[in-house]
Amino acid sequence: MMNKDLLKRRIAIAAKKIPADTVVKNGKIIDVFNQEIIEADLAIADGVFAGIGSFEGKNIIDAQGKYIAPGFVDGHVHIESAMVTPAEFANVVLPHGVTSVVADPHEIANVSGIDGIRFMLDASENILLNVFFGLPSCVPSTGFENAGATLSAEDLLPLYDHDRVISLGEVMDFPAVFNGDDSMLDKLIDAKNLNKVIDGHAAGVDQNGLNVYMAAGIQSDHECTTAEEAKERLQRGMYLMLREGSASRDLRTLLHAVNEKNAQRCLFVTDDKHLDDLIEEGSIDHNIRVTIEHGIDPITAIQMATLNAAEYFGLKNKGTIAPGYDADFLLLDSIENVTINEVFVKGNSVARNGQCVSNLKNAVQPSERLVNSVRMDSIAADDLHIELSRDRKANIISIIPNSIVTKHKVQEVDVRNGRFQPSVEEDFLKMAVVERHSQKGNIGLGILHGLGLKSGAIASTFAHDSHNIIAAGTNDNDLITAINSIKKINGGMVVVDNGNVLASLPLAISGLISTEDFTTVNTNLQKLNEALGLLGFSENFNPFITLSFMALPVIPEIKLTDIGLFDVQAFKHIPIEAGTPAPK
Repeated sequence: MMNKDLLKRRIAIAAKKIPADTVVKNGKIIDVFNQEIIEADLAIADGVFAGIGSFEGKNIIDAQGKYIAPGFVDGHVHIESAMVTPAEFANVVLPHGVTSVVADPHEIANVSGIDGIRFMLDASENILLNVFFGLPSCVPSTGFENAGATLSAEDLLPLYDHDRVISLGEVMDFPAVFNGDDSMLDKLIDAKNLNKVIDGHAAGVDQNGLNVYMAAGIQSDHECTTAEEAKERLQRGMYLMLREGSASRDLRTLLHAVNEKNAQRCLFVTDDKHLDDLIEEGSIDHNIRVTIEHGIDPITAIQMATLNAAEYFGLKNKGTIAPGYDADFLLLDSIENVTINEVFVKGNSVARNGQCVSNLKNAVQPSERLVNSVRMDSIAADDLHIELSRDRKANIISIIPNSIVTKHKVQEVDVRNGRFQPSVEEDFLKMAVVERHSQKGNIGLGILHGLGLKSGAIASTFAHDSHNIIAAGTNDNDLITAINSIKKINGGMVVVDNGNVLASLPLAISGLISTEDFTTVNTNLQKLNEALGLLGFSENFNPFITLSFMALPVIPEIKLTDIGLFDVQAFKHIPIEAGTPAPK
C-alpha cells in the first residue's frame, strides 16, 4: 500500500538524491516497449523499479553481461492440474521464470464450490509467486453433467472484493451466452460493471459465434487448434491465448497465424499442465523457446510472455522493466535459448540455476469438506455392462493424440451375449464416468478408441471439469478394482492389472491436489508412468491427462459424462448404440 513517505523515498531514489536499495549493473535490459536492448543500470526501491540510467545503491547485483527480462506471466492456468498446492506450484514454476499467473480455480470449484475457491485464495497468500485469479464462470460447465457445486452470479459477487481477483474465468457455456441465459448474463454484467476482464472458451465456435462472444464482452480465447481459427479471433479483436499444455499442444500450429503486426494481441498460457511436464519441459519459458524456434524475434516472444499478458489483464505494475513497475525480473544467459540463470520477485532473488532459493510454504489447511470429497457407493460388475444389439455398430469416442478434441466414430465392435466386449487388438476399451459428489449413483458408460492399453485399467478423480471418477480399461474386473480403489484412497489416480493396484497417487484435497511436496508427487507420478508400461502402454501422450478430458462436454466432438455419451456438436446426450433414438 502506497503512502506519502514511501512515495517520497521512491522519488528521491529516482532523482538520485539517495542511494537505491539495489542496483543491477552490467546487464542488457530487454525493452519490450521499443523492442530493443538497453545497456544501463537498474535502480530498485522497495521492490519497485525506480530508474534506468546510472545509479548507486546499498546492494549491487552484477548481471555480468546477462540479459535482463521481465518476469514471465502465465495468462491462464489451472494450478490444480499440477496436482500440488499453490505454494508447491510456485516452487516449480519460479525457476522457469514465471513470476505471475492468472489462475482459474474452476477445477476445485466444480468439486468443492466456494470453499474450494477460498482455499486457493488463502493457500496462495504470502507466497513469492504473484497469483491472480479469474472466478469460475461455469460451474458446472454445462447442465448435462453432475458436479459437486453450482455457482451463481450471486455466489461469485462477494469474491470480487478480493484484491487478487481480476477477471471472470473462461466462459465455456457458449449456448448460455448465445441464448441470453439470465444466469449467464448476470455473471457477465457483474464482471463488466466491476471492470473485470472476461475470458472466453470458444472451442468449435464459428465466426458468428465469435461475434456473439465479443458483443457480450468476452475478449479472449485459448481453445484455438488451427491457424485459421487463430486469425479469425484476432480479426474480431480478441486477444489470442497461445496454449501449450500437457494434453493440448497447439502452439506450433497457431504460430503460423502470428506475425510482427499482430503479435501484440497474443499472449502465452499453459492452461492444464501436469507437474512432471512442468518440471521436465518448463512453463511459459517453453512457449517462448518454441516461438523463437518458429522464427519469431526473441524480444517479440518475450513481449508476448510479459507485457501483452499484463496489459490484457490490467496488471499495471507487471510485465516490463521500467520505472514504477514491480521489480520482477530474470537474468538470462541466452535470449535465444531462454536460459534462465536467476529469478527475482520485487527485487529479491527467489530462484537460481533451476532451483528455488528457499522452499516456499503456506500453513493453510483444507477443510473437512475438501478432504472428504469422494461420496459414492462401491460398484459391481452389473454396473458396467454395455448392452448392444442390432448390427453391433456403436458411437465411439476416438482420441486424437496430444489434443483434447476427439473424433466421433461409428463402427462395429465386438458383442457377446448382447454386451460390448473390449478389444485390445482394435484398441476399443470400456470407459466409465462415475458420479462421486453426492451419491447419485450415476454411471455413464462408453467405448473409447486410441488409449493404447494392452491390459488392466486406469482411473482418476481428475476428469474435467466436473471431476467425477473417470476410468478406462480392458476388462470389467480391473475397472471395478480401479474405481473402488479410488474410493478407498479418497481421490487420486490408480493403475490396476489382474486385480492388483500397481501404483497410485492420492490427491487428498478435493480429489485434485496432493498435500505432499512437489518432489514426492513427482516421484509418485513416475511410478504411475512405470506402471503404465506394465500395461503395455507405449503411445506418445499421457493417458491420464488424455483420459481426464474425455469427460469435458464443451470440447468437440463427443465426450462422456456421468449421465451418458454426449454429442458436443448437437449438444445432447446420445445412446452408445448407433442408429437408436437419443435418450429424452
